[in-house]
Amino acid sequence: MTTVIPERAPLYKRLPVVHQLRTSVGLQRTMLVAGLVLTAIFVLTAIFAPLLAPYSWDQLRAGGELFGSQQAPSADHWLGTTVGGFDVLSRVIWGARTALLTIVIGVALSIFLGVAIGLVSGYFGGWLDRVLVVIADAIYAFPSLLLAILAAIVISGGQSSMWGGILATAISITVVFIPQYFRVIRAEAVRIKAEAFVESARVVGSSHTRIMTRHVLRNSTRTLPLIVTLNAGEAVLTLAGLGFLGFGIEPTEAGDWGYDLNKALADVTSGIWWTAIPPGVAIILAVLGVSLVGESLNDLADPRLRTRRRAAATAGVVGTTTAVPGGVLSAGPEGVAGMDDLEGPPDFPLSGPTAEDGAQA
Repeated sequence: MTTVIPERAPLYKRLPVVHQLRTSVGLQRTMLVAGLVLTAIFVLTAIFAPLLAPYSWDQLRAGGELFGSQQAPSADHWLGTTVGGFDVLSRVIWGARTALLTIVIGVALSIFLGVAIGLVSGYFGGWLDRVLVVIADAIYAFPSLLLAILAAIVISGGQSSMWGGILATAISITVVFIPQYFRVIRAEAVRIKAEAFVESARVVGSSHTRIMTRHVLRNSTRTLPLIVTLNAGEAVLTLAGLGFLGFGIEPTEAGDWGYDLNKALADVTSGIWWTAIPPGVAIILAVLGVSLVGESLNDLADPRLRTRRRAAATAGVVGTTTAVPGGVLSAGPEGVAGMDDLEGPPDFPLSGPTAEDGAQA
C-alpha cells in the first residue's frame, strides 16, 4: 500500500494574513482586502512621509514668504493652511508617522509584557495565577484615555514633545492592553500544559523554561494577530484624543491629527472646512483599515462565523460532485469515467474473483 503525503503549501501561503486572504470568500474577502488596502496606504504614507509631504510639519514659509493663516486650497497648498499657518496636507502626512510610531511602541510593549506574564501565570498556576488574574481584571477597568492624560502630565507636564507624546500614549495603552494579551496567553497555556507532548517533555527531563518557550508559547500565539489589529485602532484613537484635549504633541515637534482637529473647531463655525476634514478623515480611514483587518481575521478564525467555500458543481470542472440527501449524485461533465480518473487507481490491486465474474458464472 502506497502512502501519499500531501504536498505542503509554500511558506508565503501559510503566513497569517495571506492564508486568511486565500481562504476568505464573498463579503469577508471584500472586507479583508479593503482593510489591507487602507492599512497599506496608512503604513506607506508614514514610512515615506519625507518624500510625500511637500513641506515639513512645522514649516511656516517657503521662498522667504509666509504661507498665511487659513488659506484656501490652491496649487501651492492642495488642502489649504491651518490657523497657525501650517500646510494642512503636510501635517496630515506627518501625522501618519506619529500614529504609526505610537502603534508600534505601544503594541510591542503590550505583547512583550502581556505574553510573558500570561505564560508564567498559566503554566505555573497556584497563588501566583490568582493574584495576577485579580490585578489584570482591576487594570482592565481603567479607561485608556484617562491613563494617557495622567501619563502625559507625569512625563512632560501636558506639553509634550514628539517622543513625550508618543511615550505617554504608548505607556497608557500598554497598561490597558496587557490584560488582553495576558488573558489569551494564560487560557492557552492552561490548556496546552495538559497535552501529551508537554507531559512527554517533562518525562525526558526538559526544563520549565524550555517547555514554556519551545512547546507552550509556540502553540499559544495563534490569536495574537487578531488582537494586535484591533488594538492598533484604539492606539490611534487614544493619541488623537490626547491631542484633541490639549495634552498631545506640540505642533513644532511633530504632526498630530488630534491637535489639528482641536485647533480647527473654531474654523468650522466660520465656514472654513479644509482645516478639520483632512485630519478627521485620516483618523477614520486609519482606524477603519486596521479594524476591518481585525474583524475579518476574527470571523475567519471562528468556525461559527467563517464562510466556507461551497462545493457546488462548476461547468468545465471534471469530477465535481454535489451530494444532496434524497437527491441525485452528479458525476460531472465526463460522467462516471471522470469520477474514476479523479479518484485515481486503487491503493492495492484486487485479487481473486470479482463480483462481475461471479455474476457471469
